[in-house]
Amino acid sequence: MEKLIITVAPTGSQTTKEHTPYVPLSPKEIADSVYESWKEGAAIAHIHVRDHNGDNTLDLDTYREVIDRVQEKCDIILNLTTAGGLVNNEEARLRVCELNPEMATFDAGTMNFGQEVFHNTPSFLEELATVTKERQIKPEIEIFDVGMIDNALRIAKKGLLEEPFHFQFVLGVHGGMAATPKNLMFLMDSLPKGSTWSAIGASKEQLTINTMSILLGGHVRVGMEDSVYYRKGELATTNAQFVKRIVELAGILGREVATPDEARKILRLSKSLIKG
Repeated sequence: MEKLIITVAPTGSQTTKEHTPYVPLSPKEIADSVYESWKEGAAIAHIHVRDHNGDNTLDLDTYREVIDRVQEKCDIILNLTTAGGLVNNEEARLRVCELNPEMATFDAGTMNFGQEVFHNTPSFLEELATVTKERQIKPEIEIFDVGMIDNALRIAKKGLLEEPFHFQFVLGVHGGMAATPKNLMFLMDSLPKGSTWSAIGASKEQLTINTMSILLGGHVRVGMEDSVYYRKGELATTNAQFVKRIVELAGILGREVATPDEARKILRLSKSLIKG
């Protein structure tokens, strides 16, 4: 198996201080959490940012502050969200690509998301694919349900998404596929040959899906975006805790962990660092 790429998602769009007092929200908190996670073995950081009130934002200056703070300390790959929460401001979402990240999210379909609707129309996805291709940004194709794989492949047939594809399975969101080993294996078997993939299990299923991913040759995402509990009844106090546990588990299961530069080679990234 290729080396294991660990992604840390320190903040997300849904986690608040009411869920856990430890979630990083300010640019400094986010950057510090990313750096701590990198020291423990994370190769990629999936970045959401918040405003002064703790609300989701796609403000480029806020992104830039996080980027600058992270890159002062480490070489982790930065994967910026183009969603920023369940916000249907397509212009603002596309504008994130102006920061020229190595990676950016590509949420491959519209879905119910809890009590809300997450809008990703075919026309928006084609535009996002066009922009990422022009700027040589690697799309992380986020899959919440199996039909989203077909959505992405239809866009690829138009020449807007290029192989090798990288998929992120997001399981356990209310409105998407349940976080079960059976569903994970079904999604894995539905991918084009040569694709790479990573997976998360929201909330209590995080460790189960992480373990399956390691064993099946996929990659892993952890962090307070996906779960705030380290174990039942015990809040994680840092995102680095989750990363450290995956490194230890991978060692037990005989899987080496990739550095950021090794992850760049595995994912065939076109950029070496963000140049905003």
